[in-house]
Amino acid sequence: MKVPPRLQPLLDEGLIDAVVRQLKSGKEATVWVVRCGDAVRCAKVYKAAEARSFRQAVDYTENRRVRNSRQARAMAKGTRYGRAATEAAWQSAEVDALRRLAAAGVRVPQPFQFVDGVLLMELVVDADGSAAPRVADVEFSPDEARVAHAALLREVVRMLLAGVIHGDLSEFNVLMAADGPVIIDLPQAVDAAGNNHAQRMLLRDVDNLNTFFGRFAPELAGAAYGPELWDRYAHGALAVDTVLSGQYTPPDTPVDLGGVMREIEDTLADEAARQARLAAEP
Repeated sequence: MKVPPRLQPLLDEGLIDAVVRQLKSGKEATVWVVRCGDAVRCAKVYKAAEARSFRQAVDYTENRRVRNSRQARAMAKGTRYGRAATEAAWQSAEVDALRRLAAAGVRVPQPFQFVDGVLLMELVVDADGSAAPRVADVEFSPDEARVAHAALLREVVRMLLAGVIHGDLSEFNVLMAADGPVIIDLPQAVDAAGNNHAQRMLLRDVDNLNTFFGRFAPELAGAAYGPELWDRYAHGALAVDTVLSGQYTPPDTPVDLGGVMREIEDTLADEAARQARLAAEP
């Protein structure tokens, strides 16, 4: 097959030996199956900023660390150098998140190398050794849905304890590997303690999981795992072995109407994007 231009330098340098096929093309990147010696891996080629369709990128990049103050000032001013630095930071964020989460025991693909906007990482496979399907493409029995949902909640807990929130977690960026779900697509991951939008993003991530698996096990759809999880985290009462009940009684405080309206708008936009993805499926 014709080698994609962005992968040709990796072939020339011997980092990969062959491009096998395209695996998927999404809003952030195109993923290719590649061969590295005897190993089969995937190469994630990030799209340039102008080709991305991810919404509200500024919410996700808030409080991300950069190498020096000059770079931070350039990024804030939007100079040519600053835009390049912003793009590099966005692309490398997934590598940083994967390494951080893997060290914390979270089920994510193992990253190997990151070269010129291309991430070489583990190819997640199913029981037959083929590329694992997205959770969105799997039919679950009620019990299977409960097991997968509980497994993903445990991963969200581990992520939160590692200080990371996915920020775009849904059935479309979880793979169903032979030994259970694996979380992917993390360039928009946010700092749980340093991002003002962290709580809203965590609640949305968990609600997406509840909604999807609630199609197979209806009691999950209305569960309050997100608020319960955040409340435990905020009060320092969250641990790896914390058992969540899915029940939560909010404190008696004034309602943040503006926050509620923003959440409604985000939910509607996310649902529209989800429906668009479904409509685009072959």
